[in-house]
Amino acid sequence: MTGALVQASSPDRRLGIREGMMKNLLILGASGQIAQWVIEALADRSDTALTLLLRNPKRISGKEPSNAKVVIGNVLDRKLLRQVLPGQDIVYANLTGEDLDAQARSVIAAMQATGVKRLVFVLSLGIYDEVPGEFGEWNRATIGKELEPFRRAADAIEASGLDYTILRPAWLTDEDEVDYELTELHEPFKGTVVSRKSVADLIVKVVESPRLHSSANLGVNKPNTDGCKPHFM
Repeated sequence: MTGALVQASSPDRRLGIREGMMKNLLILGASGQIAQWVIEALADRSDTALTLLLRNPKRISGKEPSNAKVVIGNVLDRKLLRQVLPGQDIVYANLTGEDLDAQARSVIAAMQATGVKRLVFVLSLGIYDEVPGEFGEWNRATIGKELEPFRRAADAIEASGLDYTILRPAWLTDEDEVDYELTELHEPFKGTVVSRKSVADLIVKVVESPRLHSSANLGVNKPNTDGCKPHFM
């Protein structure tokens, strides 16, 4: 299905806003819970224009911020992506599913075709078997098979030539808090949980400073939450 623009309230790019401090951010999977925190943090800002892509028109609240426009469609629709990507400075992907690797390849191909370079992509802990100890064993037993398309997505992103940041959050909570630490790709993963708001805070920091964590693949966790499994399981 070809996507459709259903709401537009962002500044007119004919005014030359890209020559100043304005950043144009495309959010893929904008109805996701982490994405909602990102949107809230960037809402109504004069220095950021948001394009919110989501599949289900029923997820439109009617309360989208004044600096946003909404596009209905699927990231597997490369024609749609090639329509919405030009002029974007950063793409943030908040996607999931058994076909996540196919979704990632679609996003990569469209970005390469349109010359958009900066990508932030949220994946999952455990895709490199980097989670140590009892928690690592529990995580593999619980979601190990589900992580295969996540790993393939990560490999495609790293091979893409794009300026990427891959985030691998711990098990997610709905706590209204910002409290997190980072681990590098070849470091053992720390902790068991992290709030969605914390992951969103990290994404917002990258949007505000696009050189931050360039070409990085980061684990994200709340400090001092080590254990054999998440506290809510």
